[in-house]
Amino acid sequence: MEIVEYTRLQAVACLKLFDLNCPGFFAPNERSDYETFLNGSHNGYRVVRLDHAVVAAFGFRVQKKTGRGLISWIMVSPEVKDQGIGSEIMTWVREEARQQNVSIVDIAASHLSAPFFSKFGAMEIETIPNGWGPGMHRVNMEWLV
Repeated sequence: MEIVEYTRLQAVACLKLFDLNCPGFFAPNERSDYETFLNGSHNGYRVVRLDHAVVAAFGFRVQKKTGRGLISWIMVSPEVKDQGIGSEIMTWVREEARQQNVSIVDIAASHLSAPFFSKFGAMEIETIPNGWGPGMHRVNMEWLV
């Protein structure tokens, strides 16, 4: 497994990841936002490759205004579920945050993905009903790294 910087050449693979995780973890209306993100400023976005195939993607960056970290658009292929890739991503983020002297990481999850982040100690700050779209509630979380 290797974590590498995202390039636009991986956009199709990332959109496939999105499709595999929708509607399980993302609202269908979010796909166009994700595509815009992939084609625009995607600073700090990474892909996880396993045997040269993209099996996960995630973003981590430090927010200039607050100095806090931010995880964005994290997704793992269901085809590699339960192989520890999500845990590897969270370990990578924790180490990167610490290297950048970040002690708090913000996570905007769905009510379906929030339990994953809770396993690592992320705490729910607020829930916004239908915040990502109909039936997909937004859960804002903080993770002390």
